[in-house]
Formats: sequence, structure tokens, C-alpha cells
Amino acid sequence: MPIEDSPSTMALAIKGPIHFGPFVVTPQVFHITPLSFALVNLKPILPGHVLVSPRRVVPRVSDLTPSETTDLFLTVRRVGRMVERVYGASSLNIAVQDGVEAGQSVPHVHAHIIPRKKADLDARGGTDAVYDMLDGEEGDLGSHYRRKRTRFPAVDNDERTPRSMEEMQAEASMLAKEMEAEEVD
Repeated sequence: MPIEDSPSTMALAIKGPIHFGPFVVTPQVFHITPLSFALVNLKPILPGHVLVSPRRVVPRVSDLTPSETTDLFLTVRRVGRMVERVYGASSLNIAVQDGVEAGQSVPHVHAHIIPRKKADLDARGGTDAVYDMLDGEEGDLGSHYRRKRTRFPAVDNDERTPRSMEEMQAEASMLAKEMEAEEVD
């Protein structure tokens, strides 16, 4: 059963840092369950692009236990409903890149949840442009996290620059409040 805490008490429920692969992402987390967490994205493809990951760091879906698998996808479903509502979307892309050859850049299972609207990527090549964006340099979160030492790095794609920690924390706080309105499955 998900942990139902307000944003102010959610941090108290987190015992120790939350890792996304080798990276500490605790300030970006907006929802936690006993086995999963949801976090805002460093470089969202579209507004509201978030990630859901198991709390245990494992690289592949096949490494998840049955309980982790169930919790992960129930969390994806619940967070997806909230993101669609909050960002006024009519659809979602839900993507798991399972392994390096599939485009996974951080060796930790994670599902991308990307809210979609009619014609939102027409200027970038159409509806399916999202897949190229996930697979390309702009979707390579691992390299951006690895290069981050004291600040987020500059990137070549001016349209999708890494966000500041303050921006991500503000979004995480807002989404944590919105998760309170979402029904538990």
C-alpha cells in the first residue's frame, strides 16, 4: 500500500537517500511507496515528463521481484493518471528502456511517463518523435548526471536544457500535493 504523506511529512518517511542508479535524487522525489518512487525529470521532453523507479537499484526489469513489478506498474498507473490530469493531457507515453542496447542510460529500471496532447510534437517531426528524443543524446540522463558536480551542465540542445535543482524541487512539491488528490488503487 502506498505511503500517503503530505509533502511536508513525506521527507520524514524517507529513511536515507533515494538513489536513481548511482545518483542521489531525494530532492526530486514527489511520491514514494514501500517499493517504488516517482521523481521529476532533469530534462523533460514535454512538461510533466516524470520517472517511476523501484526503490531497490536493479538494472533490468527481469531483476525485479514479483512484488516490485506489481508495485512499480501500479505506481506508474497512479502517477500517470495524476500527470495527465495536472498537465491537461489527453494521452500518455509510458516507456521502459530495458538495457543499454534499448537506450537505457541509467542502470536502474525506470518508466518514463510523458503527458501528450494533440500536435504537441508536430514541430519536432510528429507524434513518434518522442522515441528519437528518448533514444538520443537529449534523453541520456546518465551522462548529464555523471557530468554534474556543482551545477547542471550546459548541453547542445537549447530547447531542452537541464533544469536547476530549485526548479525540480518546486515541481516535486507541487506534484506531491497533487498525488494526495489521486485515489489509491
